[in-house]
Amino acid sequence: MIEARELTKQFVRMEKKGKKEEFFAVDHVSFTAVGGEILGILGPNGAGKTTLLRMLGSLMEPTSGEVVILDADGRSITDREQLKRRIGYLSENTRLYSRFSVREMLFLFAELYGYSREEIEKRLEEIAGILQMEPFLDNRIEKLSTGQKQRTSIARCLLHDPDIYIFDEPTLGLDIISSRAIIDFMKKEKQRGKSVLYSTHYMEEAEYLCDRLVMIDRGRVIAMGTADELKAATGTGNLRDTFFAYMEGGMTDELSAAPDTL
Repeated sequence: MIEARELTKQFVRMEKKGKKEEFFAVDHVSFTAVGGEILGILGPNGAGKTTLLRMLGSLMEPTSGEVVILDADGRSITDREQLKRRIGYLSENTRLYSRFSVREMLFLFAELYGYSREEIEKRLEEIAGILQMEPFLDNRIEKLSTGQKQRTSIARCLLHDPDIYIFDEPTLGLDIISSRAIIDFMKKEKQRGKSVLYSTHYMEEAEYLCDRLVMIDRGRVIAMGTADELKAATGTGNLRDTFFAYMEGGMTDELSAAPDTL
């Protein structure tokens, strides 16, 4: 289980005439994601989703609040190395070693986790099957398509078999085949009892995939529940309209230009 408790991140930005202004990228956010659940994090660009996920993934220190991760016996894990082994984090800005083949890069990362050559070869075979990577496993990364690179990034997260996945826009800009492979992967990991935290702009995808949703705007949680619960509470027929209902009808130019996404 992973829990956000009053998680807050405050930044300072420079305004006109050199004046400093403090603002909250994430403002006292609390929720829990349990094993066997896909929790969707929804909101427009600038809502604080990436900052929130970085704090949950132990990549950024909160200004206040805390992230609590419990093991199977309900004990809080505090050791930083143990925490890293529990989490598979995928950022939309993940960088890969372009001159390596996919196999070479994954082999390198698996060695860093301390696996033997025999264990690595077995693990790579398993992962290639899960993410349908066999056709390009020995291709150089610089020659891969966008979808193939994204599957390679997810494979890197999967190597150490984490208990918690934190995915920031994993299907953004991908073709249907690559998106399907990633969505199928998340569903299978959920069935294995893993926790999946999943940030996305795609409303249909979120409604199809997620057990519960956390909607955020300007760093704050504005709604939480299942898709059916949130739609029923607002009297709306789709998640896009539901989100705008919770925002009291506010719509940015960016959202207006993208009818299928948030």
